[in-house]
Amino acid sequence: MTQQVPSTEPELAGVRNFRDVGGLPTVDGRRVRQGVLFRSGHLAHATAEDAAFLTTLGLHTIFDFRNAADQKLEGPDVELPGVRNVNLPLSDPADGAEFWKMVREGDLDQLRAILADGKAANRMITSYRIMVKERTAEHSQVLHALAEDSVPALMHCAAGKDRAGLSIAVTLLALGVERDAILTDYLESNAKHRRYKVRRNGDASAYSPEVMELLSPLFDARAEYLTAAMETIEETWGGVDAYLERGLGVTPDTRERLRDRLLD
Repeated sequence: MTQQVPSTEPELAGVRNFRDVGGLPTVDGRRVRQGVLFRSGHLAHATAEDAAFLTTLGLHTIFDFRNAADQKLEGPDVELPGVRNVNLPLSDPADGAEFWKMVREGDLDQLRAILADGKAANRMITSYRIMVKERTAEHSQVLHALAEDSVPALMHCAAGKDRAGLSIAVTLLALGVERDAILTDYLESNAKHRRYKVRRNGDASAYSPEVMELLSPLFDARAEYLTAAMETIEETWGGVDAYLERGLGVTPDTRERLRDRLLD
């Protein structure tokens, strides 16, 4: 499997899952340019030192894929001077609010009912399929913005794993990045230091092992999730080129400008 070019990662105290996507190889022998495309979890808890580091990146745009429920729970992103913030919710603002409240309360019977016996993984697979099919306007907006003027850019959601992960994957597909490299980058979110920490009722009390097992599929980056998204592209549009052009309205000219901005 293709490996990402290693780079030194900053140790950010209040921002999880941050990384530069630079170095990933394309099928035609080019690579994603370092310092133009970043991904992370939310920036609401960024420390002053974190914000100072992020400012050094020269970001043009931050794409925040969280919904209103996420923002109410976590707070708004820190403000970075001179950076445009674009909020593009990739899930219905009402969807999941009560679900995540229940997760944080840790009611075992309820969690068993909705997550046991493969239901949690199926929930994730379904959400990835829906994001591909129903969020074409949002993904189109991101790609057109990147092609025009929005780099360097940072994409994030809450954990930087699913909504940001899929949006990064769509961007990498448009750039012609190798599929194995896209999957490798996606699975990097499983590293222990990257994972989103859910706290029960807002405190640090631990969940029981059974609850943790039930919740695990929700907090994993699994190949089957991204594969489901890729399969949905094939099933719905017949391939990546048709998805980009007919689904997202990304013309070959726009795609070339995107490649010029983001590839070496």
